[in-house]
Amino acid sequence: MQFGIKPSLHRLAVMEYLMGNLTHPTTDTIYNNLFPAIPTLSKTTVYNILKLFEEKRAIAAIVIDGKNARYDSDISQHAHFQCRKCGSVRDLRLKETLPVMVENSDNLVIDDCHIYFRGYCSECGKNYISMN
Repeated sequence: MQFGIKPSLHRLAVMEYLMGNLTHPTTDTIYNNLFPAIPTLSKTTVYNILKLFEEKRAIAAIVIDGKNARYDSDISQHAHFQCRKCGSVRDLRLKETLPVMVENSDNLVIDDCHIYFRGYCSECGKNYISMN
């Protein structure tokens, strides 16, 4: 409601799922997990809800792997890390607020920024280090 979105059963279910699953799920993941409990839910409905939430800035869409959009209910300024092996995506806290690192000589009004890091999570990194 604070973002000007009228609540509905489906919208509440999607937002609750996002807030309870900080794994940055895709549309398919959200649909597949909610459908058994809400058989009236369609994939198109989930897609439209996510689009509405993103337009109203209630969530952030991230495209870290170049394939699927993932969704994040944490709209604070932060970066994302993706493991090259297992594909997990997690949040990274920033030491400074954005857009500190950008030279803005054109006085642009920047209201969004995405920073992605890739490498190996601690679990996959153990195997990577032992292979090299």
